[in-house]
Amino acid sequence: MKICIFGAGAIGGYLAVRLANAGQDVSVVARGPHLAAMKEKGLRLLIGGQEEVAHVTATDDPAELGPQDYLVITLKAHSVPPIADRLAPLIGPDTCIVTGMNGVPYWYFHGLGGQDWRVVESVDPGGAVSRALPPEKALGCVVYPACEVEEPGLIRHISGDRFTLGEPDGTKSERAGKLSEALRTAGFKAPVRPRIRDEIWVKLWGNLAFNPLSALTGETLDVLATRPDLRTIARAMMDEGQRVAEALGVRFAIDVDKRIEGAADVGAHKTSMLQDLELGRPMEIDALVTAVTELGQAVGVETPTIDTILALVQARGRTAGCYSG
Repeated sequence: MKICIFGAGAIGGYLAVRLANAGQDVSVVARGPHLAAMKEKGLRLLIGGQEEVAHVTATDDPAELGPQDYLVITLKAHSVPPIADRLAPLIGPDTCIVTGMNGVPYWYFHGLGGQDWRVVESVDPGGAVSRALPPEKALGCVVYPACEVEEPGLIRHISGDRFTLGEPDGTKSERAGKLSEALRTAGFKAPVRPRIRDEIWVKLWGNLAFNPLSALTGETLDVLATRPDLRTIARAMMDEGQRVAEALGVRFAIDVDKRIEGAADVGAHKTSMLQDLELGRPMEIDALVTAVTELGQAVGVETPTIDTILALVQARGRTAGCYSG
């Protein structure tokens, strides 16, 4: 099975090492010092106090690799539109495109019963992504592990081992089953769910509130989830997000307060958006927040609290040079 990881950073690197060492034909597309380190020393993973090394095919040119059985994209969503056309050499007639990204996926309306196909402009501007990455080839993936790039070529695993998979149309497909089996053989949990959007929204539910609030306040998850004034704002955003999701047919298996308590239990953790702001990196605003307001407009659900926080965090990002809209 040929598997290419495009964007072999923290999560992509974790996947690549484990899959390669389980016997899969794995290649990665990366760049800069990270790529150079992989070529020199292999791709290294620190997990459970041990170091694992995988010598994978690594390149910055997808044309060197050719069509894949599975193309796993682990970039942040805002990084995809500018490079979508570069993925063409990796995509053949039977390639499955696995979207291991946070937030609303570009294929959201593909296979969604009761809803007409429409482009989600926030993550698929002008349909550029869906033209390059046909939605019918997409397989949903919700990423739960936490990892970080400790130094070029070295990934540190922090927690988690679950990658939930699901077809956009809810069918039980052979391609999902084969990837699930490959992931399980590599040591991951990889359930295949018939309602992948439900899983996407449970993760998105917290991200759409806590990420922008953390970027605006500088506070960690435990404070955002427990300080009464900030918790009230987060809860209002999540209530609005739930109404949008339910209008699209999503079912939530837990209630909003339990989801907030789960965030509090994580402790003094800086969200990815706050980390990006502090490091001067592009902020993942559109896939996590803007897209929710866009979906709300599509189904006629007002999102006044989300809209307010979105305007503020977009302004904060622009001022810091971390968001261009």
